[in-house]
Amino acid sequence: MRDWRLERRDIRFLVDTLMPGTGDKERAVGLVQEDERFLEAMLDDERLFERLIGGREVLLHVSPYLMFAVLLRRARRDLAEASYTTELRSLQKVILFDTDEVVDLLERDELRSYLAAMLSSFTRIESVSLTVRVREGIWRRYRTNELDVEGLIRYSQAVDEEQRFEPYRRIGDVCLFLSGIFPSAIRARHRYPVSGEIRPRARASTVVSREDYEAHGQAFYRLASEHKSASVQGLERVLRALSEDFILAEKALSFVAGRYLGLMKEQLFGV
Repeated sequence: MRDWRLERRDIRFLVDTLMPGTGDKERAVGLVQEDERFLEAMLDDERLFERLIGGREVLLHVSPYLMFAVLLRRARRDLAEASYTTELRSLQKVILFDTDEVVDLLERDELRSYLAAMLSSFTRIESVSLTVRVREGIWRRYRTNELDVEGLIRYSQAVDEEQRFEPYRRIGDVCLFLSGIFPSAIRARHRYPVSGEIRPRARASTVVSREDYEAHGQAFYRLASEHKSASVQGLERVLRALSEDFILAEKALSFVAGRYLGLMKEQLFGV
């Protein structure tokens, strides 16, 4: 399936990396864009993978989407050779024999593309200020950042039904991103590092543990998939799959973070 999210600079990077001796680079870029099978082979090339994870400066030359698309493809291949995945639950490592299910999830082109785009969207976290009409003549201002699930939930409840698709979807994205890429950040946000006690501000929160994020992610992806805008944008099937297979998607992202990103993830996302 041709990946239309790749930018021309991404194709140029592929050509520079994998076809360095080519004389007419622009012509080569055009040929690669038209040859789906050749493009697929280039995205799976070991040399491309090694260059992309070689340092953050590479993102000056490519879109974040290209990096995550390649890493998710690599995860699909590496997981196919693994016999188990691991999870950290209650500070204990749990071994699970479910790699086949995670691989099956990553075999879905449209879902893998969605995950790459979702990860790309978190490479720049912004604070947002939103003004919402509560009722006739009454407006309320919400200020939050893109990782504040509680704030996004309040916002989704304040807007009219036809406007709820994007906040529903974003809540699912944030829950998947944090539980998959930064599970330690969830604990750090809500608990003291030594005692493990819940911080005072978090005691009134409904989203505290990793399990809370997983439950909310599943619920809001389902709500997003059922919204009329999901079918209009062609996302109904992907969002429903993420709701039903949230834990498998989380495992895929955890694998990418642990196997390929390492310390680079803090540089990429700034969380």
